[in-house]
Amino acid sequence: MEILHVSAESYPYAKAGGLADVVGALPKYQQQLGHVVKVVVPMHRTKFLYDNEWDTVHKGAIMLASTFLEYTIIKEKTNKLGFDFYCVDIFGLLDRQKVYGYDDDTERFVAFQIAVVDWLSNWQHRPDVVHVHDYHAGLIPFMMRHCYVYNHLAGIPAVLTIHNAQYQGWMGWDKANYLPNWDSWHRGLLEWDNTINPLACAVKCADKVTTVSPSYMEELRYSANGLEKLFEYEKGKCTGILNGIDTLVWNTQTDTYILDNFSAKDVVAGKKLNKKKLCDDFDLDIDKPLFIYIGRLVGEKAAELLPQAIIDCYEKVDSKINFLILGSGDPSVERQLERMRSHFMGYYNSQIGYNEKLAHQMYAGADFLLMPSRVEPCGLNQMYALRYGTIPIVRNTGGLKDTVKDIGEPNGYGINFNEPTVNDIVYSVTRALELYNAPKKMQAIQKQIMAIDNSWDKSAESYIQLYNEVH
Repeated sequence: MEILHVSAESYPYAKAGGLADVVGALPKYQQQLGHVVKVVVPMHRTKFLYDNEWDTVHKGAIMLASTFLEYTIIKEKTNKLGFDFYCVDIFGLLDRQKVYGYDDDTERFVAFQIAVVDWLSNWQHRPDVVHVHDYHAGLIPFMMRHCYVYNHLAGIPAVLTIHNAQYQGWMGWDKANYLPNWDSWHRGLLEWDNTINPLACAVKCADKVTTVSPSYMEELRYSANGLEKLFEYEKGKCTGILNGIDTLVWNTQTDTYILDNFSAKDVVAGKKLNKKKLCDDFDLDIDKPLFIYIGRLVGEKAAELLPQAIIDCYEKVDSKINFLILGSGDPSVERQLERMRSHFMGYYNSQIGYNEKLAHQMYAGADFLLMPSRVEPCGLNQMYALRYGTIPIVRNTGGLKDTVKDIGEPNGYGINFNEPTVNDIVYSVTRALELYNAPKKMQAIQKQIMAIDNSWDKSAESYIQLYNEVH
């Protein structure tokens, strides 16, 4: 089977969030199952681009409304990622360093999608399935079926995976002419709530729709940023497939980002050495439990609760804990977290921004990972933590609910709470402190969680089965 994945990002080429991790790993595991897998993303100006060699495989031209645009498709020469990897370049639109965050993102991603479909229409054969990810590729199933110049592609099955339904790519109807001439009888496929909604369009037009965890699929029927009725109506073609993690990248025995490699057999000694590295670097006390947060500092992650939760935790447990934060996002949250450094020296520290090496070191050295998310379609951080013997403290939502079992249940190994509130976070931290003060139980859980299989193997098989249903 030949599969074409279309995405705005893919690790290690360009990463803004968990979408990149999925599109960097799932294709590799599908390729290992014996399929031919291709990935295409915009040609962001990243370090990976300049560090590797590329072949130009296609040149073409498209129209974005009345604007003539030339595009180029390049391919990474060596297949070092484990699959065929392509980038789309459009001068003036896709030649940017960041993945998102520009005033013309609508034009950038619509042009990217048109170029992908135009390139696909020039293939001498057809892939067995086109797998689009999030709204940035959501107009592709519509264009393949209802844009006159491309409707010879209508027979190619399309699968949509929703990584986060909060972002939908809304466009005003004044931009409808961005799309190649399309059949106006199908205007309703583009429309949701009086606007063009690329994510809603993809849900309507794709043959199958998946989310990145079963629980998130259920949640979308009552909390989907305005698309609840659509998910209820289309539930027959929707399914949740839990993400996996790349166990070759996330492997404590081979990880070159961490100070000391270890396995479940020597987890206590291994984590202690890695924890000492963190405590030395960030002026923390190695004898206290280390709680970490890694991620975006935004409302979806309930990040604005962190400053007060940390303050309340110190008062509650008399400074018997360490906190270390890595992330960026809301400037006001960033400022609060930065100001706290001087007030809690020796107990708390933060690094604003993102650093892949530091993230690995934090998973390896921490005792607990905090994820108080309001919305978490799947979540990968909790799986990385489990893999590295770090116990997750999570809110019961989305993929967190599917992957973390509370220590109060039989064979439980994490700490779960129900509401994204300061009180629930503080209470959960006190539960974690009790566990930390029972070292035999703590060590048994660390060994247990390192043995949990959250690899992509099962998920990759599930996607292949899904493709077979529509192929």
